[in-house]
Amino acid sequence: MSFHSIEKAWWKEAVVYQIYPASFLDSNGDGLGDIPGIVSKVRYIKSLGVDTIWLSPIFASPQKDMGYDVADYRSIHAPYGTVQDVQDLIDQLHAQKMRILMDLVVNHSSDQHAWFKESRSSKTNPKRDWYIWRDPKYDEQGNRKEPNNWKSIFGGSAWAFDENTSQYYLALFLPSQPDLNWESAEMRKATHDDMRFWLDRGVDGFRIDSMNLMSKHPDLPDGKVINDEPYQSGAEFFASGPKMHDYIREIRTEVLDKYDVMTVGELGFTKDEYSVSQYVAKDRRELNMLFTGDIVDMDFGASGKYERNDFHPRKIRKITDLWQTAMPRFDGWNTVYLDNHDSGRSLSRYASDSPEHRAMAAKMLATYLMTLSGTPFMLAGQEIGMANLGKEYGAESYIDVEGKNYYKGVLKARGGDVSKMSDVLRELQLKARDHGRLPMQWDDSPNADFTTSEKAWMTINKDYTEWNVASQLDDPTSIMTYWKAMIALRKEYPDLFVYGSYVPLPESETGEMILGYERYSQEMRQKSVVLLNFSDQVQKVDVEKYKGFSTLISNQGGDTYKGSHVELRAFGAVVLLRT
Repeated sequence: MSFHSIEKAWWKEAVVYQIYPASFLDSNGDGLGDIPGIVSKVRYIKSLGVDTIWLSPIFASPQKDMGYDVADYRSIHAPYGTVQDVQDLIDQLHAQKMRILMDLVVNHSSDQHAWFKESRSSKTNPKRDWYIWRDPKYDEQGNRKEPNNWKSIFGGSAWAFDENTSQYYLALFLPSQPDLNWESAEMRKATHDDMRFWLDRGVDGFRIDSMNLMSKHPDLPDGKVINDEPYQSGAEFFASGPKMHDYIREIRTEVLDKYDVMTVGELGFTKDEYSVSQYVAKDRRELNMLFTGDIVDMDFGASGKYERNDFHPRKIRKITDLWQTAMPRFDGWNTVYLDNHDSGRSLSRYASDSPEHRAMAAKMLATYLMTLSGTPFMLAGQEIGMANLGKEYGAESYIDVEGKNYYKGVLKARGGDVSKMSDVLRELQLKARDHGRLPMQWDDSPNADFTTSEKAWMTINKDYTEWNVASQLDDPTSIMTYWKAMIALRKEYPDLFVYGSYVPLPESETGEMILGYERYSQEMRQKSVVLLNFSDQVQKVDVEKYKGFSTLISNQGGDTYKGSHVELRAFGAVVLLRT
């Protein structure tokens, strides 16, 4: 086992709490969460032990993609509040010695942004090259065709035709989300200025959305044809393009290095160790950390998100072992997460939300997140064991554009026969983005006390009457109490759980359903063993070699040792310690 000293930083020791603004708390009764609602819960958030919040997009937006279509980077979506409300939130957090990250969406803007309105006004407009425009192609019959065959991430063509100037513009997501052209130095400068606008107001960093899509292959070649569909993936030409690292380093040197901030990039389509190292290796001076996405893709099929591919603990073992051992090799830093606004809840996908297992399973996942090296990110609601919508919810309950478009596309291909859609509905019930965006469940009053309006902006899970904040606040056995204990433990043992070395335990030692690993702090001479049961059956692990260790924490209660082995109940978690 080799060890090396890791430079310490506040963002490495942070515990981040992600808030989806529309779904956290509605302060004015319009059915939509807002910034004043978040401000009113700052003390609650701090009570969990977290010290940083990450806000999903709050900028002015027509909300075609829930704020990931920005119309003005210096204004706030009016139903959420004002710039002053955000300043109040920043000030309240700083007063509590907490920090705030904002979601920066700069691969694309809304088609309602002033930049795009100018860009599309004429081919000679000074902002024309702020977006990616191309002439049409024509087939042998003279029919107009897109500049290439790229498929949009949300389905259909990645190109939209503009009648006014008779050219296509690139839009990798929705047609209302035109891609910005990072080749334009003037556009980059304007984007840097928008970042400074918020950093000067006290924002402590950014999560950069779709970060590695900002550089495309300059020739925009066709994607490889792998099926008979009209549009194909062009990811090899639009992800991590030739100038991607130049753009990130420019942001770093021109903007970020002037502030003490944290950066985390969303890295789509790129999950190999070498490519990741190019973004986060310390000597590269680019980003602090990345979301590679593989941990929330574990049940995706080979042909896409909504193809069935059941979860098995081997998948999380492989991903965890990879990144926990890889990052130290190139002096990078991990993100540690299981949930976000783009995923179904991990409790329902990788563990169990059944009544008899739900609390144990939620606590087991909390143990996983808080005992790994890296910066942990939790999604609001994880602390109370929020789950996916149940099987009783039909397709009409899902309102997110990604899931809706997919469902409608398959339904059309199957001749409109709803009776043939059970397989798609099953996958929506597991993976739809709606699950990560469900309104927060505060108590058992109408609408979970999320809103006083008769109707919330989206479905509230009817299980809120049992699973809510109020019912867990003063319960010493609750999921929330366990989360608080795990966060406190992480902060008590930073040299072990934040900065310590990671040694995987092979499946041959733990059994296929157990994820096990050792953590070691050379400086403090501390060693820990973490054992996590990802099954609903009792599992036994031989711990003969860990004589002298004692139970530091467990979601099982009581003594976990049974002679020379540890017995893990269904979804049991045990952390052993030798000091």
